[in-house]
Amino acid sequence: MATIFFLLTLIRAVFAVVIGNLFVANPGAVIPIVLEIPLAIAIGVYIYRTRSSALLPSIAGVIVLYALILVGNAFPISLDGLAEALGVEQTRNVWVVLLFIYTWIASRIPVWVLLQPRDYINSHQLFIALGVIGLGVIVGMNTIAAPVVNDVPEGSPSFFPFLFITIACGAISGFHSLVSSGTTSKQLDKEPDARYVGYMGAVGEGSLATGAVLAATSGVAASQADWEALYPDFATASGGAVGNFVNGVAQFANNLAIPLDLATIFAAVVVISFAATTMDTGVRLQRYVVQEIGELIGVRALSRNLTVATTVAVVIPLAMALLPGGGEAGYTFGVLWQLFGTTNQLTAGLALSVVAVWVTRRGRNPIAALIPLVFLLVMTTWALLVNLRNFVRDDQWVLAPLDALIFVLAVWLIVEAAIALLAARRERPAVPVDGTGTGRESVVARANPDEATSDVPLGGADQDDRR
Repeated sequence: MATIFFLLTLIRAVFAVVIGNLFVANPGAVIPIVLEIPLAIAIGVYIYRTRSSALLPSIAGVIVLYALILVGNAFPISLDGLAEALGVEQTRNVWVVLLFIYTWIASRIPVWVLLQPRDYINSHQLFIALGVIGLGVIVGMNTIAAPVVNDVPEGSPSFFPFLFITIACGAISGFHSLVSSGTTSKQLDKEPDARYVGYMGAVGEGSLATGAVLAATSGVAASQADWEALYPDFATASGGAVGNFVNGVAQFANNLAIPLDLATIFAAVVVISFAATTMDTGVRLQRYVVQEIGELIGVRALSRNLTVATTVAVVIPLAMALLPGGGEAGYTFGVLWQLFGTTNQLTAGLALSVVAVWVTRRGRNPIAALIPLVFLLVMTTWALLVNLRNFVRDDQWVLAPLDALIFVLAVWLIVEAAIALLAARRERPAVPVDGTGTGRESVVARANPDEATSDVPLGGADQDDRR
Protein backbone atom coordinates (compact mmCIF):
# COMPACT_ATOMS: atom_id res chain seq x y z
CA MET A 1 0.00 0.00 0.00
CA ALA A 2 2.81 2.41 0.88
CA THR A 3 4.60 1.61 -2.39
CA ILE A 4 1.47 2.25 -4.46
CA PHE A 5 0.76 5.49 -2.60
CA PHE A 6 4.31 6.75 -3.17
CA LEU A 7 4.25 5.71 -6.83
CA LEU A 8 0.99 7.53 -7.54
CA THR A 9 2.16 10.61 -5.65
CA LEU A 10 5.45 10.72 -7.55
CA ILE A 11 3.91 10.18 -10.98
CA ARG A 12 1.30 12.89 -10.59
CA ALA A 13 3.75 15.38 -9.13
CA VAL A 14 6.17 14.85 -12.02
CA PHE A 15 3.47 14.90 -14.68
CA ALA A 16 2.22 18.21 -13.30
CA VAL A 17 5.75 19.62 -13.58
CA VAL A 18 6.09 18.26 -17.13
CA ILE A 19 2.76 19.75 -18.23
CA GLY A 20 3.60 23.06 -16.57
CA ASN A 21 6.92 23.18 -18.43
CA LEU A 22 5.20 22.39 -21.73
CA PHE A 23 2.64 25.14 -21.20
CA VAL A 24 5.43 27.61 -20.49
CA ALA A 25 7.44 26.48 -23.54
CA ASN A 26 4.39 26.15 -25.83
CA PRO A 27 1.79 28.81 -24.90
CA GLY A 28 -0.05 28.07 -28.14
CA ALA A 29 -1.09 24.70 -26.69
CA VAL A 30 -3.07 26.26 -23.83
CA ILE A 31 -6.29 27.05 -25.70
CA PRO A 32 -6.62 23.60 -27.36
CA ILE A 33 -5.95 21.79 -24.09
CA VAL A 34 -8.27 23.93 -21.98
CA LEU A 35 -11.13 23.80 -24.49
CA GLU A 36 -10.71 20.04 -24.85
CA ILE A 37 -12.35 19.76 -21.41
CA PRO A 38 -15.80 21.25 -22.32
CA LEU A 39 -15.50 19.53 -25.70
CA ALA A 40 -15.09 16.12 -24.04
CA ILE A 41 -17.93 16.84 -21.61
CA ALA A 42 -20.24 17.72 -24.51
CA ILE A 43 -19.32 14.48 -26.28
CA GLY A 44 -19.82 12.46 -23.09
CA VAL A 45 -23.24 13.94 -22.40
CA TYR A 46 -24.29 13.44 -26.03
CA ILE A 47 -23.24 9.78 -26.05
CA TYR A 48 -24.92 9.16 -22.69
CA ARG A 49 -28.20 10.88 -23.60
CA THR A 50 -28.54 9.44 -27.10
CA ARG A 51 -27.00 6.02 -26.34
CA SER A 52 -25.12 6.37 -29.62
CA SER A 53 -21.72 5.09 -30.72
CA ALA A 54 -18.70 7.04 -29.52
CA LEU A 55 -16.86 6.81 -32.85
CA LEU A 56 -18.29 9.70 -34.86
CA PRO A 57 -18.63 12.18 -31.95
CA SER A 58 -15.06 11.50 -30.82
CA ILE A 59 -13.70 11.91 -34.37
CA ALA A 60 -15.56 15.21 -34.60
CA GLY A 61 -13.97 16.13 -31.26
CA VAL A 62 -10.48 15.49 -32.64
CA ILE A 63 -11.21 17.67 -35.67
CA VAL A 64 -12.40 20.52 -33.43
CA LEU A 65 -9.39 20.04 -31.14
CA TYR A 66 -6.94 20.34 -34.02
CA ALA A 67 -8.81 23.34 -35.43
CA LEU A 68 -8.24 24.96 -32.04
CA ILE A 69 -4.48 24.62 -32.62
CA LEU A 70 -4.85 27.43 -35.18
CA VAL A 71 -6.61 29.53 -32.54
CA GLY A 72 -3.98 28.71 -29.94
CA ASN A 73 -1.18 29.65 -32.31
CA ALA A 74 -2.86 32.98 -33.03
CA PHE A 75 -3.60 33.69 -29.37
CA PRO A 76 -0.91 32.12 -27.15
CA ILE A 77 -1.60 32.34 -23.43
CA SER A 78 1.15 32.98 -20.91
CA LEU A 79 0.82 33.24 -17.14
CA ASP A 80 4.09 35.10 -16.67
CA GLY A 81 2.24 38.24 -15.61
CA LEU A 82 0.09 36.34 -13.11
CA ALA A 83 3.14 34.60 -11.67
CA GLU A 84 4.92 37.93 -11.26
CA ALA A 85 1.86 39.50 -9.61
CA LEU A 86 1.63 36.59 -7.17
CA GLY A 87 5.34 36.70 -6.43
CA VAL A 88 5.90 33.21 -7.83
CA GLU A 89 9.40 32.77 -9.20
CA GLN A 90 8.58 30.07 -11.75
CA THR A 91 5.49 30.38 -13.97
CA ARG A 92 5.43 26.59 -14.10
CA ASN A 93 4.33 26.47 -10.46
CA VAL A 94 1.21 28.51 -11.24
CA TRP A 95 0.29 25.94 -13.86
CA VAL A 96 0.99 23.13 -11.38
CA VAL A 97 -1.48 24.57 -8.86
CA LEU A 98 -4.14 25.08 -11.54
CA LEU A 99 -3.63 21.54 -12.80
CA PHE A 100 -4.19 20.02 -9.37
CA ILE A 101 -7.31 22.15 -8.83
CA TYR A 102 -8.58 20.83 -12.14
CA THR A 103 -7.80 17.21 -11.25
CA TRP A 104 -9.67 17.54 -7.95
CA ILE A 105 -12.78 18.67 -9.82
CA ALA A 106 -12.36 16.16 -12.67
CA SER A 107 -11.97 13.21 -10.29
CA ARG A 108 -15.34 14.00 -8.69
CA ILE A 109 -17.13 13.92 -12.05
CA PRO A 110 -18.52 10.54 -13.22
CA VAL A 111 -16.21 8.74 -15.63
CA TRP A 112 -18.62 8.91 -18.57
CA VAL A 113 -18.82 12.71 -18.37
CA LEU A 114 -15.14 13.61 -18.89
CA LEU A 115 -12.60 10.81 -18.50
CA GLN A 116 -14.13 8.39 -21.03
CA PRO A 117 -14.92 10.88 -23.82
CA ARG A 118 -11.53 12.54 -23.49
CA ASP A 119 -9.91 9.10 -23.71
CA TYR A 120 -11.91 8.52 -26.89
CA ILE A 121 -10.39 11.71 -28.32
CA ASN A 122 -6.94 10.71 -27.09
CA SER A 123 -7.21 7.25 -28.65
CA HIS A 124 -7.67 8.90 -32.04
CA GLN A 125 -4.79 11.26 -31.23
CA LEU A 126 -2.57 8.25 -30.59
CA PHE A 127 -3.24 6.80 -34.04
CA ILE A 128 -2.86 10.22 -35.65
CA ALA A 129 0.46 10.80 -33.88
CA LEU A 130 1.72 7.35 -34.92
CA GLY A 131 0.57 8.07 -38.47
CA VAL A 132 2.37 11.42 -38.48
CA ILE A 133 5.55 9.79 -37.18
CA GLY A 134 5.35 6.95 -39.70
CA LEU A 135 4.58 9.15 -42.71
CA GLY A 136 7.07 11.76 -41.56
CA VAL A 137 9.75 9.08 -41.50
CA ILE A 138 8.81 7.81 -44.97
CA VAL A 139 8.61 11.26 -46.54
CA GLY A 140 11.45 13.16 -44.95
CA MET A 141 13.89 10.88 -43.17
CA ASN A 142 16.73 9.51 -45.24
CA THR A 143 19.35 9.17 -42.50
CA ILE A 144 19.55 8.58 -38.77
CA ALA A 145 22.26 10.71 -37.22
CA ALA A 146 22.58 8.49 -34.16
CA PRO A 147 25.65 6.26 -34.32
CA VAL A 148 25.09 2.55 -34.92
CA VAL A 149 27.17 1.72 -31.87
CA ASN A 150 27.32 4.54 -29.34
CA ASP A 151 29.97 5.06 -26.71
CA VAL A 152 28.44 4.93 -23.25
CA PRO A 153 27.85 8.58 -22.28
CA GLU A 154 29.51 9.90 -19.18
CA GLY A 155 27.60 9.25 -15.97
CA SER A 156 25.40 6.56 -17.49
CA PRO A 157 24.22 3.67 -15.30
CA SER A 158 25.07 0.13 -16.30
CA PHE A 159 22.90 -1.71 -18.82
CA PHE A 160 22.05 -4.36 -16.21
CA PRO A 161 19.92 -3.84 -14.19
CA PHE A 162 18.91 -0.26 -15.03
CA LEU A 163 17.51 -0.83 -18.50
CA PHE A 164 14.79 -2.97 -16.95
CA ILE A 165 13.66 -0.35 -14.45
CA THR A 166 13.79 2.40 -17.07
CA ILE A 167 11.80 0.89 -19.93
CA ALA A 168 8.25 0.68 -18.60
CA CYS A 169 5.68 1.92 -21.13
CA GLY A 170 5.41 -0.59 -23.93
CA ALA A 171 6.91 -3.31 -21.74
CA ILE A 172 5.72 -3.78 -18.15
CA SER A 173 4.72 -1.06 -15.74
CA GLY A 174 3.29 -0.97 -12.24
CA PHE A 175 1.33 2.21 -12.93
CA HIS A 176 -0.31 0.61 -15.95
CA SER A 177 -1.34 -2.37 -13.83
CA LEU A 178 -2.99 0.03 -11.36
CA VAL A 179 -4.85 1.79 -14.16
CA SER A 180 -6.00 -1.46 -15.75
CA SER A 181 -7.35 -2.81 -12.46
CA GLY A 182 -8.58 0.48 -10.99
CA THR A 183 -10.31 2.20 -13.92
CA THR A 184 -10.06 0.25 -17.19
CA SER A 185 -11.69 -2.87 -15.79
CA LYS A 186 -14.66 -0.84 -14.57
CA GLN A 187 -15.30 0.50 -18.06
CA LEU A 188 -15.46 -2.89 -19.79
CA ASP A 189 -18.84 -3.94 -21.12
CA LYS A 190 -18.13 -7.67 -20.91
CA GLU A 191 -15.39 -9.67 -19.24
CA PRO A 192 -14.08 -11.24 -22.50
CA ASP A 193 -13.38 -7.70 -23.75
CA ALA A 194 -10.46 -7.54 -21.30
CA ARG A 195 -8.28 -9.69 -23.55
CA TYR A 196 -8.84 -7.49 -26.61
CA VAL A 197 -8.36 -4.26 -24.65
CA GLY A 198 -5.26 -5.58 -22.92
CA TYR A 199 -3.56 -6.91 -26.05
CA MET A 200 -4.37 -3.88 -28.18
CA GLY A 201 -3.29 -1.58 -25.37
CA ALA A 202 0.08 -3.35 -25.28
CA VAL A 203 0.41 -3.10 -29.08
CA GLY A 204 -0.42 0.61 -28.92
CA GLU A 205 2.12 1.19 -26.15
CA GLY A 206 4.80 -0.68 -28.04
CA SER A 207 4.07 1.24 -31.23
CA LEU A 208 4.26 4.54 -29.38
CA ALA A 209 7.54 3.47 -27.77
CA THR A 210 8.98 2.80 -31.24
CA GLY A 211 7.73 6.18 -32.42
CA ALA A 212 9.28 7.86 -29.39
CA VAL A 213 12.67 6.32 -30.18
CA LEU A 214 12.45 7.58 -33.76
CA ALA A 215 11.33 11.05 -32.65
CA ALA A 216 14.11 11.38 -30.08
CA THR A 217 16.79 10.26 -32.56
CA SER A 218 16.14 10.98 -36.24
CA GLY A 219 13.47 13.58 -35.50
CA VAL A 220 15.69 15.96 -33.55
CA ALA A 221 19.18 15.17 -34.78
CA ALA A 222 19.91 15.95 -38.43
CA SER A 223 23.65 15.53 -38.04
CA GLN A 224 26.23 13.98 -35.76
CA ALA A 225 26.85 17.44 -34.27
CA ASP A 226 23.15 17.75 -33.36
CA TRP A 227 23.28 14.33 -31.73
CA GLU A 228 26.33 15.17 -29.66
CA ALA A 229 24.76 18.46 -28.54
CA LEU A 230 21.54 16.76 -27.40
CA TYR A 231 23.10 13.66 -25.83
CA PRO A 232 26.58 14.54 -24.55
CA ASP A 233 25.98 12.84 -21.20
CA PHE A 234 23.31 10.98 -19.30
CA ALA A 235 22.08 13.96 -17.27
CA THR A 236 21.58 16.18 -20.34
CA ALA A 237 19.80 13.39 -22.22
CA SER A 238 17.45 12.76 -19.30
CA GLY A 239 16.69 16.44 -18.71
CA GLY A 240 15.74 17.13 -22.32
CA ALA A 241 13.72 13.97 -22.97
CA VAL A 242 10.22 15.49 -23.22
CA GLY A 243 11.39 18.45 -25.28
CA ASN A 244 13.28 16.17 -27.65
CA PHE A 245 10.19 14.03 -28.19
CA VAL A 246 7.97 17.07 -28.86
CA ASN A 247 10.50 18.59 -31.26
CA GLY A 248 11.03 15.26 -33.00
CA VAL A 249 7.32 14.70 -33.62
CA ALA A 250 7.04 18.32 -34.79
CA GLN A 251 9.83 17.72 -37.30
CA PHE A 252 8.06 14.64 -38.66
CA ALA A 253 4.86 16.68 -39.03
CA ASN A 254 6.86 19.41 -40.75
CA ASN A 255 8.03 16.79 -43.26
CA LEU A 256 4.35 16.50 -44.22
CA ALA A 257 4.21 20.24 -45.08
CA ILE A 258 2.68 21.28 -41.76
CA PRO A 259 4.25 24.58 -40.64
CA LEU A 260 6.77 24.00 -37.86
CA ASP A 261 5.04 26.31 -35.36
CA LEU A 262 1.73 24.48 -35.77
CA ALA A 263 3.52 21.11 -35.77
CA THR A 264 5.19 21.92 -32.46
CA ILE A 265 1.86 22.86 -30.88
CA PHE A 266 0.33 19.64 -32.27
CA ALA A 267 3.07 17.55 -30.65
CA ALA A 268 2.72 19.43 -27.35
CA VAL A 269 -1.07 18.94 -27.39
CA VAL A 270 -0.64 15.18 -27.86
CA VAL A 271 1.81 14.90 -24.95
CA ILE A 272 -0.18 17.17 -22.61
CA SER A 273 -3.47 15.40 -23.40
CA PHE A 274 -2.10 12.03 -22.38
CA ALA A 275 -0.29 13.41 -19.35
CA ALA A 276 -3.43 15.22 -18.15
CA THR A 277 -5.47 12.04 -18.51
CA THR A 278 -2.84 10.23 -16.46
CA MET A 279 -3.18 12.85 -13.73
CA ASP A 280 -6.99 12.47 -13.71
CA THR A 281 -6.77 8.70 -13.47
CA GLY A 282 -4.06 8.96 -10.83
CA VAL A 283 -6.31 11.02 -8.54
CA ARG A 284 -9.02 8.37 -8.71
CA LEU A 285 -6.54 5.58 -8.04
CA GLN A 286 -4.90 7.43 -5.17
CA ARG A 287 -8.31 8.17 -3.68
CA TYR A 288 -8.95 4.41 -3.61
CA VAL A 289 -5.65 3.95 -1.80
CA VAL A 290 -6.43 6.73 0.68
CA GLN A 291 -9.80 5.11 1.39
CA GLU A 292 -8.12 1.73 1.90
CA ILE A 293 -5.65 3.32 4.32
CA GLY A 294 -8.58 4.95 6.12
CA GLU A 295 -10.21 1.54 6.51
CA LEU A 296 -7.00 0.01 7.86
CA ILE A 297 -6.37 2.70 10.46
CA GLY A 298 -10.06 3.19 11.29
CA VAL A 299 -10.44 6.81 10.14
CA ARG A 300 -13.93 7.11 8.66
CA ALA A 301 -13.27 10.59 7.27
CA LEU A 302 -10.73 9.05 4.91
CA SER A 303 -12.57 5.84 4.09
CA ARG A 304 -16.10 7.19 3.68
CA ASN A 305 -15.84 10.87 2.74
CA LEU A 306 -14.96 11.30 -0.95
CA THR A 307 -14.25 14.99 -0.53
CA VAL A 308 -11.69 14.41 2.20
CA ALA A 309 -10.11 11.44 0.44
CA THR A 310 -9.86 13.36 -2.84
CA THR A 311 -8.36 16.39 -1.09
CA VAL A 312 -5.67 14.23 0.52
CA ALA A 313 -5.00 12.58 -2.85
CA VAL A 314 -4.47 16.02 -4.43
CA VAL A 315 -2.70 18.03 -1.73
CA ILE A 316 0.15 15.56 -1.09
CA PRO A 317 1.41 15.33 -4.72
CA LEU A 318 0.82 19.08 -5.10
CA ALA A 319 3.11 19.71 -2.16
CA MET A 320 5.67 17.32 -3.61
CA ALA A 321 5.55 19.07 -7.00
CA LEU A 322 6.21 22.44 -5.35
CA LEU A 323 9.13 21.28 -3.20
CA PRO A 324 12.06 23.70 -3.64
CA GLY A 325 15.50 22.59 -4.78
CA GLY A 326 16.68 20.24 -7.49
CA GLY A 327 17.67 23.01 -9.90
CA GLU A 328 15.58 24.06 -12.88
CA ALA A 329 13.76 20.71 -13.01
CA GLY A 330 12.52 21.06 -9.42
CA TYR A 331 13.11 18.78 -6.47
CA THR A 332 10.56 16.13 -7.43
CA PHE A 333 11.60 15.80 -11.07
CA GLY A 334 15.28 16.56 -10.47
CA VAL A 335 15.79 14.40 -7.36
CA LEU A 336 12.91 12.14 -6.28
CA TRP A 337 12.23 10.92 -9.82
CA GLN A 338 15.31 8.72 -9.46
CA LEU A 339 13.16 6.43 -7.30
CA PHE A 340 10.41 6.08 -9.89
CA GLY A 341 11.85 3.17 -11.86
CA THR A 342 12.31 0.82 -8.92
CA THR A 343 9.00 1.83 -7.31
CA ASN A 344 7.11 1.37 -10.56
CA GLN A 345 8.59 -2.03 -11.33
CA LEU A 346 8.12 -3.23 -7.75
CA THR A 347 4.42 -2.46 -8.19
CA ALA A 348 4.52 -4.37 -11.48
CA GLY A 349 5.97 -7.30 -9.55
CA LEU A 350 3.05 -7.09 -7.16
CA ALA A 351 0.64 -7.24 -10.10
CA LEU A 352 2.41 -10.26 -11.60
CA SER A 353 2.35 -11.96 -8.19
CA VAL A 354 -1.42 -11.52 -8.01
CA VAL A 355 -1.80 -12.92 -11.53
CA ALA A 356 0.43 -15.91 -10.74
CA VAL A 357 -1.53 -16.73 -7.56
CA TRP A 358 -4.87 -16.30 -9.36
CA VAL A 359 -3.80 -18.62 -12.18
CA THR A 360 -2.37 -21.21 -9.78
CA ARG A 361 -5.53 -21.33 -7.68
CA ARG A 362 -7.45 -22.22 -10.82
CA GLY A 363 -5.23 -25.20 -11.48
CA ARG A 364 -3.52 -23.66 -14.50
CA ASN A 365 0.18 -23.34 -15.27
CA PRO A 366 1.51 -20.00 -13.90
CA ILE A 367 4.85 -20.14 -15.76
CA ALA A 368 3.90 -17.27 -18.12
CA ALA A 369 3.59 -14.97 -15.11
CA LEU A 370 6.36 -16.50 -12.99
CA ILE A 371 9.22 -16.03 -15.49
CA PRO A 372 8.76 -12.25 -15.89
CA LEU A 373 7.98 -11.99 -12.16
CA VAL A 374 11.29 -13.56 -11.11
CA PHE A 375 13.26 -11.58 -13.68
CA LEU A 376 11.59 -8.31 -12.68
CA LEU A 377 12.14 -8.81 -8.95
CA VAL A 378 15.80 -9.73 -9.50
CA MET A 379 16.41 -6.62 -11.62
CA THR A 380 14.50 -4.35 -9.25
CA THR A 381 16.22 -5.50 -6.06
CA TRP A 382 19.59 -5.38 -7.82
CA ALA A 383 18.94 -1.78 -8.91
CA LEU A 384 17.78 -0.84 -5.42
CA LEU A 385 21.04 -2.08 -3.91
CA VAL A 386 23.17 -0.28 -6.50
CA ASN A 387 21.20 2.94 -6.00
CA LEU A 388 21.48 2.65 -2.23
CA ARG A 389 25.26 2.41 -2.48
CA ASN A 390 25.37 5.43 -4.80
CA PHE A 391 23.02 7.53 -2.65
CA VAL A 392 25.09 6.86 0.48
CA ARG A 393 28.31 7.60 -1.40
CA ASP A 394 26.90 10.92 -2.66
CA ASP A 395 25.44 11.89 0.74
CA GLN A 396 21.87 11.97 -0.59
CA TRP A 397 20.22 11.43 2.78
CA VAL A 398 16.68 11.88 1.49
CA LEU A 399 16.97 9.31 -1.27
CA ALA A 400 19.03 6.73 0.67
CA PRO A 401 16.42 6.00 3.39
CA LEU A 402 13.60 5.97 0.84
CA ASP A 403 15.54 3.56 -1.35
CA ALA A 404 16.24 1.35 1.67
CA LEU A 405 12.53 1.36 2.52
CA ILE A 406 11.61 0.34 -1.03
CA PHE A 407 14.20 -2.45 -0.81
CA VAL A 408 12.59 -3.75 2.39
CA LEU A 409 9.22 -3.68 0.62
CA ALA A 410 10.74 -5.60 -2.29
CA VAL A 411 12.04 -8.31 0.04
CA TRP A 412 8.66 -8.44 1.77
CA LEU A 413 6.93 -8.80 -1.62
CA ILE A 414 9.23 -11.69 -2.58
CA VAL A 415 8.51 -13.52 0.69
CA GLU A 416 4.75 -12.89 0.54
CA ALA A 417 4.58 -13.93 -3.11
CA ALA A 418 6.40 -17.18 -2.38
CA ILE A 419 4.11 -17.97 0.57
CA ALA A 420 0.97 -17.15 -1.44
CA LEU A 421 2.09 -19.24 -4.41
CA LEU A 422 2.86 -22.25 -2.21
CA ALA A 423 -0.53 -21.93 -0.53
CA ALA A 424 -2.25 -21.58 -3.90
CA ARG A 425 -0.47 -24.65 -5.19
CA ARG A 426 -1.74 -26.70 -2.24
CA GLU A 427 -5.30 -25.41 -2.83
CA ARG A 428 -5.34 -25.80 -6.63
CA PRO A 429 -8.38 -27.77 -7.85
CA ALA A 430 -8.11 -31.14 -9.52
CA VAL A 431 -9.92 -29.78 -12.61
CA PRO A 432 -8.56 -26.51 -14.05
CA VAL A 433 -11.06 -23.67 -13.78
CA ASP A 434 -11.53 -21.10 -16.55
CA GLY A 435 -13.67 -18.06 -15.79
CA THR A 436 -14.76 -17.77 -19.44
CA GLY A 437 -16.65 -21.05 -19.26
CA THR A 438 -15.16 -22.24 -22.57
CA GLY A 439 -13.66 -25.70 -22.51
CA ARG A 440 -13.29 -25.77 -18.72
CA GLU A 441 -15.64 -25.55 -15.79
CA SER A 442 -16.88 -21.99 -15.41
CA VAL A 443 -16.52 -20.25 -12.06
CA VAL A 444 -20.09 -18.94 -12.34
CA ALA A 445 -21.36 -22.35 -13.36
CA ARG A 446 -19.91 -23.94 -10.25
CA ALA A 447 -21.62 -21.38 -8.03
CA ASN A 448 -24.96 -21.25 -9.89
CA PRO A 449 -25.48 -23.30 -13.05
CA ASP A 450 -28.50 -21.16 -14.04
CA GLU A 451 -26.38 -17.99 -14.27
CA ALA A 452 -23.36 -19.34 -16.11
CA THR A 453 -22.43 -16.70 -18.67
CA SER A 454 -19.41 -14.54 -19.25
CA ASP A 455 -21.32 -11.89 -21.26
CA VAL A 456 -22.67 -10.03 -18.24
CA PRO A 457 -21.87 -6.29 -17.99
CA LEU A 458 -19.27 -5.90 -15.28
CA GLY A 459 -20.82 -2.75 -13.87
CA GLY A 460 -24.32 -4.10 -13.31
CA ALA A 461 -27.10 -1.57 -12.70
CA ASP A 462 -24.65 1.12 -11.71
CA GLN A 463 -22.71 0.95 -14.99
CA ASP A 464 -23.58 4.50 -16.06
CA ASP A 465 -22.69 6.03 -12.70
CA ARG A 466 -19.15 4.68 -12.36
CA ARG A 467 -16.77 7.12 -10.79
